Amino acid sequence: MKDSIAYRIPGRARDLGELTVRRVLPAGRHQSVGPFLFFDHMGPVEFAVGEGINVRPHPHIGLATVTYLFEGAIRHHDSLGNDQQIIPGDVNWMTAGRGIVHAERTPDAKRASGWRLHGIQTWVALPLADEECAPAFSHHAAATLPLVSGDGYQLRVIAGRAFGRESPVTVHSPTLYVAAEMAADAHFTLAPEYPEQAVYVLSGRITIDGDVLEAGVLAVLKPATAVEIKANEASQLMLLGGAPINGPRLIWWNFVASDQAKIDAAKDKWREQRFDPVPGDDERTPLPEV
Repeated sequence: MKDSIAYRIPGRARDLGELTVRRVLPAGRHQSVGPFLFFDHMGPVEFAVGEGINVRPHPHIGLATVTYLFEGAIRHHDSLGNDQQIIPGDVNWMTAGRGIVHAERTPDAKRASGWRLHGIQTWVALPLADEECAPAFSHHAAATLPLVSGDGYQLRVIAGRAFGRESPVTVHSPTLYVAAEMAADAHFTLAPEYPEQAVYVLSGRITIDGDVLEAGVLAVLKPATAVEIKANEASQLMLLGGAPINGPRLIWWNFVASDQAKIDAAKDKWREQRFDPVPGDDERTPLPEV
């Protein structure tokens, strides 16, 4: 058995009010893997009739948010005027840059009946040169994303390049982001294409070069090492990583920046209601006291 795992990060429960997530990144001294500096595993959770998520308008700077679902639906509505529902297999990629505001809510049709939500939300740090770029939003339907199939497995390339295929999603730095579905005993090799790579198990149980990895745990791999990933049972995984962030980042609430002055300016801007609003949505999330 090769010793291919550098370290493991177990997801920690975080109560967001309407649902509890497993927060994997950041984790102590381990702030990021490649450009990914925030990783939340949502669900799977069941909502009763009339219930859902209601994340009121809130601001972001200095990052891109990425939403990917396995079950359910979320309506994204932002200050650029985008109003887009995301369903399983699709990608919503929002680049905050110098500042954007968005809301995330359960679509009315879902709320009208009992439903399940399961997905991943991540934040990707923008390179220093793009920290204050113009905000943008893109939606990519599942059918537009490359799908790599093998004996008992399917790999959907969400963003970046992997397994010889490239996603149409525009990224700001070299990125690995893949959703994997594996039947029991299926296996594939993950080549060391990027300086930082990791595997997260959403469900099931796998081995990495014979080393067992349970659900809810992120395994950060040793660099420059090809690994064999094998499913002990039917499993869902996320493969993530890429080039490391070009310098440390500060995270405060929904703001990411390379220096405190940018975060302080964003605080004042939100407090003074100088961010562009989400059209037709008068609600807003207050600035935290701490």
